[in-house]
Amino acid sequence: MLTRVGTPAPPPEPSREAVRPAVWGDGFIETHCHLHDLKHFPDPDSVLDTARAAGISGFNLIGVEPADWDVAISLAERHSDVTVCLGWHPNYTLEYQPIELPVLISRLKHPRVIAVGEIGLDFHWDYSPVFQQMLALRDQLRVAEDAGLPVVFHAREAYSDLLDVLEKRPPMKYLFHCFTGNKTELRRVLRLGGMIGVDGPVTYKSADELRSVIALCPPDRIVLETDSPYMSPVPHRGKPNQPAYIPHIAEMLATIQEVDVDEVRRQTTENAKRFFGLD
Repeated sequence: MLTRVGTPAPPPEPSREAVRPAVWGDGFIETHCHLHDLKHFPDPDSVLDTARAAGISGFNLIGVEPADWDVAISLAERHSDVTVCLGWHPNYTLEYQPIELPVLISRLKHPRVIAVGEIGLDFHWDYSPVFQQMLALRDQLRVAEDAGLPVVFHAREAYSDLLDVLEKRPPMKYLFHCFTGNKTELRRVLRLGGMIGVDGPVTYKSADELRSVIALCPPDRIVLETDSPYMSPVPHRGKPNQPAYIPHIAEMLATIQEVDVDEVRRQTTENAKRFFGLD
């Protein structure tokens, strides 16, 4: 968890001439990581270089609260293949107040910010009460709708409640990060037109049920992600995660789908670019 250091004031709107839109290549796309967390990644530039050497050609940083949004944007501004999603993660909503929304709205105008997220519900931890999580979730959904941006969700032991909220709303572009729901919940996600993120847990020996659920998901609804520094895939489980490990996740997905890894790369990269509007 990042340490809250206070809510920054909205800056002037960035110049789109000074910061060009990002460009993702045709290699694997890392759609969800926290490389701007300097506690875990004191040298994120070298981590990016290592990942590029492993065939990763696009990176999406996830800001979880106002205290880290500008750090993520600053890293993205230095690299043409790095983008950002911003939002209040449900575990950081204890002190959330609607009066803070203008800060988020301002940051969403930055040319490297491509989605709102990760937002959602987390009933596993008790960092924030449910009513606070729901308040932040609904407010941020309205912001994303007004901005015309996709939304990246975090859900832990809360898929049904989150889907109940979304099914009552107008259709939007939804991505369910690190999907671990059951088959019924996957069907509900697909009916919403949503996509799922596949991470390291799909490689775990005990994850037969998760693999059986992912096998039911159409290939054009899946993207790859690591959630670095968390949830390292086999054979790196128990060590800090990094985007260079994406190929291990892709190999397991290829096994599940009974295709080769290059087809997984092609399809998931196409999916990521389409979802985030970088195609």
